[in-house]
Formats: sequence, structure tokens, C-alpha cells
Amino acid sequence: MKKMASQRRFFQQFITNLSKRRRPRTKLALQLSASAAVASMPIMYWSHNARKERAEREHEVATRIRIPSVQTIDDLMVEKCQPGDVILFDRRSECCAAGFSAALGCLLGKTILCDEEDGTRSVERGSYEHCGVVVPGLSDAQGAQHDSSNLCLLEATSGNGIVCRPLLTRLEMSRSRSVMLLPLSCPGEHRQQDVITGLEDESELSEKTKFLKKTMNDELIKFRDKWLTDSQSQGYENQHSYLSIMGAFLYLTNLYPTFPIPVSPSAWLVVSALQECGAAMKLNEKQAQQTRVEDFTRDGRFFEKNSVRLRPGWKFLSPVAMRETSVS
Repeated sequence: MKKMASQRRFFQQFITNLSKRRRPRTKLALQLSASAAVASMPIMYWSHNARKERAEREHEVATRIRIPSVQTIDDLMVEKCQPGDVILFDRRSECCAAGFSAALGCLLGKTILCDEEDGTRSVERGSYEHCGVVVPGLSDAQGAQHDSSNLCLLEATSGNGIVCRPLLTRLEMSRSRSVMLLPLSCPGEHRQQDVITGLEDESELSEKTKFLKKTMNDELIKFRDKWLTDSQSQGYENQHSYLSIMGAFLYLTNLYPTFPIPVSPSAWLVVSALQECGAAMKLNEKQAQQTRVEDFTRDGRFFEKNSVRLRPGWKFLSPVAMRETSVS
């Protein structure tokens, strides 16, 4: 018993001496932890509010009462979209609910990758740093391919990786300053410039044009399924924000041609989709990786650099504002 008591006193004394010896380091660690906690409080408060607002928005859209035969502006816009169309987003970085890294990637994209208005863009205003491509929906019911409500938007995101969401829901959920539609026209197709007026009757298309459109739809479906599967298996949702940040810094330092990292992950996905369906030219392996979202706002027929080059006969029509809630 005496031996056990002696051993206990020895260990107690040893721990006491060890604590005294490390007290300055412990004090410094506590001070650093407290400083970090105080500095992170505004970020935590912002993140909480952003997530709360996103949840409220999701609930509002999910519970919205829809009156039959009464269409909203978003309904009308979706009706005029077709697979292959590109949609540009001028997002608000403060509304990114996927976390601090997602907001930072958005902010850096606007600051570094977006150009000042120089008269070469097809849009008058906006800093577009995110985009998606319209693809056929997941429904395989009879006639679904001709139903506008079955259209989806394929895009790369921070919170969920590469996702394919119903186009109408995506527009209603968006809190972007501006949302711009770039209608894609294939050879022989005469889509009207005014999206509100309507599109050309598909029965007037030639057999060759119908074949091109069907081939494009089939390739977009294959591309959609492949990338949705790869995103889940490779955990892309954990990589998107960091790829966006790294791509912006590589573009700023002019090192982006050296590294196999996309300058803009969302633009990289869209250009890859257009190349797979035969609409965009594939000049080299790094073309899609070096494309910015801003490049979609320049006509590749007149600008060789900082533009998206389409194959002969393919073209983007005049951009159509799907939403413009703010010009600031």
C-alpha cells in the first residue's frame, strides 16, 4: 500500500511539474485560439444566415402555389429554352450557402476573371463567373423530350458537385443579380431572335437539321450521365471551391497554361459538353480548361481570343435577359 501511495505521489508531482513547464505554451495556444475564434465569428454568422436564407428559399419554391394555365415569367423563359443553350449567372458572393470557400471562389472569379466593359461583349453589364448548359431531363416518359418542363441545367457547384436540376426550379432558386440566356442555333435552324415571341416550328426544319439536333440531344444525355456518375464517385463537391480559387490565382499569375487546372470549372464543364455534342470546336486539349465564363459573351466568329469558338454553321443568338434584379 505504501509503495502504491508513493507511486501515486510521484506521478502527481510529475504531472504538476509538466504543467508548470508548459504553462507559457499553453497560454499562447489559448490566446491564439481565442483570437482565431473572435476573427471567425463574423464568418460563422454570415454562413449561418446564408444557409438559413437558402433553406427559406427552398421551402418557398417547394410550397409555391401554381395556378393552372397561369404562367410566370420564368415559365415563359423555360418554354423557349432548348438543349445546348448556355445560361450565364452574375451571382452574389454573399449569398453562397456552400461555405466560406465557395464565397471566396465566387468573389475571386468576379475580381480576376471578369473583364471591364470594353465594347466587345454581347452583354452590356454584369460580371458573369458561373454558367450551366441546358440538357434533356431525366424523365424518359413518352413525349418528355419535347416537354420544356423536363429540361434541366447541368452545372458544377460547390455544395453538391456536378448536378442536373430542373431548369424552372433552378431559375426560381437563383438569387443572382443577372441571369442571361445564350440560345444555341445549329446549321439550318432559324431560331427567332426574340425568345418571348417564340421559336420556329420544328416541322419546318430539314431532315439534316433534325438529325443534327437529335444527335446533339443524344450526346448531351450521354455527357450528363457520365459526369453525374463521375462527380459522385470522385467526390467533386469537395473539390470545386478549391479548383475555382486555384484557377483564379493561376490566371492572375499567368501560369494557367502550365498546370492542368481549369481556370473556371463551370465554364470548363459547359465547353466540354458543347464539344462532345459537336457544337464547339476542339482546337487543343487545354481549350476547355482555359475558358472563362466571360468568353461566352464574345462572338467566336469575330474574336479568336477570349471567346468560345463554335463549329461552322453553329452560333449563339443574341443574349436574352432571363432575370435582371440589380445593375449594381
